[in-house]
Amino acid sequence: MSSQVRQKWNVTPAEAREIQLELRKAWEGADRLGKIRRVAGLDAAFVLKGPQALKPASSWIALRGANRAIGGVVVYSFPDMEEVERAWAEVSLQFPYVPGLLSFREVPVLLAALKKLKHLPDLLFCDGQGYAHPRRFGLACHLGVLVDRPAIGCAKSILTGGHETLRSKAGSWAALRDGEEMIGAAARTREGVKPIYVSQGHRVSLETAIRLTFAVCDGTRIPRPTRDADRYVSDLKRSRET
Repeated sequence: MSSQVRQKWNVTPAEAREIQLELRKAWEGADRLGKIRRVAGLDAAFVLKGPQALKPASSWIALRGANRAIGGVVVYSFPDMEEVERAWAEVSLQFPYVPGLLSFREVPVLLAALKKLKHLPDLLFCDGQGYAHPRRFGLACHLGVLVDRPAIGCAKSILTGGHETLRSKAGSWAALRDGEEMIGAAARTREGVKPIYVSQGHRVSLETAIRLTFAVCDGTRIPRPTRDADRYVSDLKRSRET
């Protein structure tokens, strides 16, 4: 697997915002998926290594001070959702913690993990924002454009915008809007739990992103691909810290 677009990662926050806006020109918000045979969930975790790691710190300080990233990808056959492959990678972080620019910390290690797969999945589910981003170019957009693969953002919280009251029934959803623009959806994946926030990553319409997200849910709040990827990198992080 190789990226379709090359970019630098060791840049300033101002340069990173310009890169987002430039790559945004390659973003596609309509369906161009082809047949979906394999889907994948991706997530990243961060660790602090070296002498600094011996100093006690809060989880917030540790997140900001992390100097290495661990990325994991879990692949399933679709639609039966049988796991077929998983891979992980660890890389040095080259970008500081800056809200709205988290893809510059996560995408490099996710690319490294994707390169270890035998086959690139047909659809990527990212634990983070897609189009529902202040510059309309969150992690799922960034990764999707770089590898030219359909991608969907499944976030646990809102980065920008808001939505009306959502019905409690599983399978319901409400438009996530930023002003007059519809940028994603609040989706109820299980009755009685908080919604998740679905948005387009790349090469997928919002309607299709919502439908496919529900298709990979298995009765818990977080869709299975991103939930399993989160557990995968959390386990890897614990093993690397011991």
